Amino acid sequence: MQDTETDGYVMDGHVKWFDPGKGFGFIVATDGGPDILLHANVLRNFGQSSVADGTGIEIMVVETDRGLQASEVLNIHHSEHPSPTGLADFAEFDPEDIAAAPIEPARVKWFDKAKGFGFANVFGDSTDIFVHVEVLRLAGLADLLPGEAIALRAIEGKRGLMAAEVLPWESAVARD
Repeated sequence: MQDTETDGYVMDGHVKWFDPGKGFGFIVATDGGPDILLHANVLRNFGQSSVADGTGIEIMVVETDRGLQASEVLNIHHSEHPSPTGLADFAEFDPEDIAAAPIEPARVKWFDKAKGFGFANVFGDSTDIFVHVEVLRLAGLADLLPGEAIALRAIEGKRGLMAAEVLPWESAVARD
């Protein structure tokens, strides 16, 4: 049996939950109504492999035989202000200094959600950059996959380079 879709419409809401291991999750519309299925492929088409619970999201919704589904992610509402994360490592940094750091394209080396951290490398540089799960949550992310492309702002901390902000990889692409 094949789902039939009706014309879509734009909707704002927030992520109820998303499990990258299962490959799906659900969104709750700001105006209420039934849960809306968010499939991992739809999220990947936006350039992310995960999204944190409670994150604001704008999607294109279609009605199918199985219910409402997101057909496209239009926007994920990231935090407008980098840090403060509550991490002691960031307490000594001025948020304006963090915002002034360049946005650089990077690739995830590894990330362990259970441990709450991982590492990434700026393209063309093998130097490890520490990525904490709290920094991900500010970006609306819950997890990162090895090899995933991201953008980040890195600062030199007491223990080396740390990601102070994680952004969609498109943020690092120069625009004409």
